[in-house]
Amino acid sequence: MLIYLLLGCNIGNCLETFKQAEVELKNRIGDLTRKSSRYLTDAWGNTGQAPFLNQVLEFETKLHPKDCLKAILEIEKNLGRVRNIKWEPRTIDIDILLYENVIVNEDDLKIPHPYLHQRKFALVPLAEIDAEIIHPIYQKSISNLLSENTDNSLNIKRLSSAI
Repeated sequence: MLIYLLLGCNIGNCLETFKQAEVELKNRIGDLTRKSSRYLTDAWGNTGQAPFLNQVLEFETKLHPKDCLKAILEIEKNLGRVRNIKWEPRTIDIDILLYENVIVNEDDLKIPHPYLHQRKFALVPLAEIDAEIIHPIYQKSISNLLSENTDNSLNIKRLSSAI
């Protein structure tokens, strides 16, 4: 199964944290198959904080979504993530955006990510990987969701090509 993860960081050395997260995710989730460029984006939700570095990674995984979540939460904790306030500054945030066409609606896990269609900072790098992925709830491609997105409040600046 293909799983799409969004990495975000706005505290510390984000490039180094992304490198460490990628290594940990390869060890725990599966094979990294594609990754987007990195983007610098204004904070969303709690806008009174430093911009975020964001990147989408695509993995081939054999793990169940709950097992992916468990591994992701452990990786975040190992990389210094502390959870106190919603949308606070953080050393690392790893969100499950999509898990192929799987839909999960549980208290502790929602796939696809419930805000994916509203977040340009997630849609832009996801579209770079594959703009024709179909959102399993809205039944629209990522490119369509991006073109319909009306959030013009965020600056999204591409920093690097995918490597």
